Amino acid sequence: MAQRIIDLSLLIEDNMPAHKLFQRPIYAVHMSHETAKAFNLGVPGDAMTFQTNFIATLDHVGTHVDAFRHVSPTGQAVDEMPLDLFMGKAVCFDLRHIGDLDDITEADMAAAEAKSGVKVDGHIVLLCTGFHQRNYPSIDSVWKNPQLTVEATRWLHARGSRMHGVEGPSTDRPTDNIFAQHRLCRDLGISHWEWLVNLEELIGKGEVQFFGVPLKFKGGSGSPVRAFAIVHE
Repeated sequence: MAQRIIDLSLLIEDNMPAHKLFQRPIYAVHMSHETAKAFNLGVPGDAMTFQTNFIATLDHVGTHVDAFRHVSPTGQAVDEMPLDLFMGKAVCFDLRHIGDLDDITEADMAAAEAKSGVKVDGHIVLLCTGFHQRNYPSIDSVWKNPQLTVEATRWLHARGSRMHGVEGPSTDRPTDNIFAQHRLCRDLGISHWEWLVNLEELIGKGEVQFFGVPLKFKGGSGSPVRAFAIVHE
């Protein structure tokens, strides 16, 4: 059986959209091959030049994972969380009927599970609403993501799912400041990836292997990740 790797990560760019409360990142050339010539590296006729880039970003920009520390002052930081949380068996739910700013309900989850053909049992659950394709890179991608309801989150937790993933900047609706889903994740000891892309390519693939491993930031409240999935075809 052939394997295919599906890239689920948003391209990191200068001044890309970020959550409504967060600064956009700075990503710029620090030293170019042209400016590096001044170091006179290498040998005559074969100069050694290089490029370096400057990155200034919060740890919750682009495709990223939330550490338990993000919502709890006593929660584990990203460098303290076990690596096996960030990878494993996964399934993608087809929720493309969910519109911008709509709720993802417990009934939606149950119906999507049945449609996927995978019974959630400790799986990472990825939620495809088509939000990214509809909105990115416009400012709507910051202000219109759907909300994963507390009932739907409890549905995941009851099935042993400690991690889930969504498109867009948040699992909570951006038009209020309640953050009900984040607060419940804090209480249940679960977390999620945000701003995943290309989830459409996982629909109908059944169980896949997902990877979204963070950088090892000391005391990190989260981290950008290079998220991808391995599917069998």
